[in-house]
Amino acid sequence: MTPRRSVRPLLCAAALALIPISACAQDAGLPAEIQIALAVQAAPAEFRDGATVQGYTADGTFTTLREGSNGLVCMAPNPGREDFEVSCHHVGLEPYFEMGRQLSASGVTGNERTQARWDAFTAGELPIPYGSTNYILTGAGFDAETATIEQPYLRWVVYTPNATPESTGLTDRPAEPGAPWLMFSGTPGSHIMIVPPQTGG
Repeated sequence: MTPRRSVRPLLCAAALALIPISACAQDAGLPAEIQIALAVQAAPAEFRDGATVQGYTADGTFTTLREGSNGLVCMAPNPGREDFEVSCHHVGLEPYFEMGRQLSASGVTGNERTQARWDAFTAGELPIPYGSTNYILTGAGFDAETATIEQPYLRWVVYTPNATPESTGLTDRPAEPGAPWLMFSGTPGSHIMIVPPQTGG
C-alpha cells in the first residue's frame, strides 16, 4: 500500500500512459479516474455511480472531473495536503463549500472564514439546508494504481443551522463514543457530529 505522502513520486511511473510527460515534470496530480474512484468511496454504495466528482487537473486547478445525477458531490484528495481525505456532500451545500474555497483563496482562513460564512447565512445570502449531510473519509494512505484506501475511517456531519439541545434532544458534547452530538449549538454552523470509535492501528 502506498502511503499518501509518498504517492507523488510514484505517479509518473504508475500513470505515465495517462499523463503527458510535461505534466509529470510539474509534479502532476492523480489521474482523473483514480481521483474519482477514491472520492466516491466516501459515499454510500448506492450513490457512488451517480455522484458528481470534483478534483484537480495536472497543474493543481480545482475542477469538476465528472458530472453526476443524484444530488451528491464528492471531492477527491487535495494534492496540497499531506493527510488523506475525501468527502461527499449534498448538492445543497455546494454554495457553502464554494464560498469557503473563495475565502481561502483570498487569504481568509480559520475563525474569520467560519464567521464570514455564518454571517452570509444569517443575512440570507448563503443557503445551508437543514439536514444536509457531509460524508468524510480519511485514511492512512492509498494505492495510487488501485485506489485502495489504507485504514479507511468514515464520519458524518449533518447540518442543522441554529439547532440547540432543546430543539433536537441531542447533547452539545459527545455523550459516549460514537454517539451523535451537536457541535456549534445555537449558531448558523450547528451540525450533528457522528464519529464512530476508531479501531485498529
